[in-house]
Order: sequence, then structure tokens, then C-alpha cells
Amino acid sequence: MPSSPRIAVFAGTFDPMTLGHENLLLRACSLFDRIVVGVAAAYHKKTLFDLPERLALVRTACAHLPQVQAVPLHGLLMDFAKEQRAVALIRGVRGAVDFDYEAQLAGMNRRLAPSIETVLLTPSDDTLHISSTLVREIARLGGAFEQFVSPSVAAQMALKIATLNVD
Repeated sequence: MPSSPRIAVFAGTFDPMTLGHENLLLRACSLFDRIVVGVAAAYHKKTLFDLPERLALVRTACAHLPQVQAVPLHGLLMDFAKEQRAVALIRGVRGAVDFDYEAQLAGMNRRLAPSIETVLLTPSDDTLHISSTLVREIARLGGAFEQFVSPSVAAQMALKIATLNVD
């Protein structure tokens, strides 16, 4: 009898998708059969890219990872994870502050869906310092943000920043 595929959800705003996100995804691919990237609608945030743009960025950046699928995430993460038949959530942890937050979140998620585990992954040494917030700020201020994102994401960011600076 074949076993069910081991599916994990990696959720976030991905505004933009960074090399840190890609590093975590690549490593998660060795642990799970399929990864569903839940790109959050993020109604509570003012994002640089809208949801369809962020989905496109994730899909392009992850095109080389055939077991990765990007889909929009609306609503509660644990409901989404159940819909995807996930056995785990993938979460990135860069340091102690992230760990404290993620540990609390994992506890709440465990109460909502006890059968879904939270797997905390630390980024590689060369991507540990990267955050979407910092990448956006560097880009808006004219800095060299391209080193923190894939070439396809960098091209779209450059276009977006150029249109913002025209207004």
C-alpha cells in the first residue's frame, strides 16, 4: 500500500521572496514530498507587491523546484494547512527573537491542529541576515538589493521601485 505524500506548508507574505526563503525551501524539499507555499493576502500590511505579483515572484523563483507549489493564502493558516493535507508547517528562525515568536505561534497552532507539526529551520550562514523588510528598504533607498534576491525577483523589484519613484 503506497503511503500518502508528506506535504508541508511554508507560509508568509513573501514581499519579496528572498534568497533566505529560497534556501529554506530548498532544504525543506529534502524533508517533504511536496511544499505548498502559502502566499498570504496580508490585508493588515502595506506590501510593495500585490498578491498576484507576489504569487508570480514565488512561482518564478521556485520554478527549479518541481515539488513546490505557490497558492494564495486567505484566512487562518491552520485551516489552510488542513485543506492542503499538510503534516507540517515550515518556519524560518534567524535568531532568538524569531525563536520566541515562533515557539509561541507553534504552541497556538498545535492547539488548533494537533496533527500538524511545526518544523523550525535556520537559514544558511550566507542568508541568515536577509529579511524582506530590509530588502524592501534597501531597494527603496537605491541600495544594492539584488544580492539578496534571485535575478527574476530583482528585475521585478527594480521595475516596481522605478514606478514608485516616478509618482
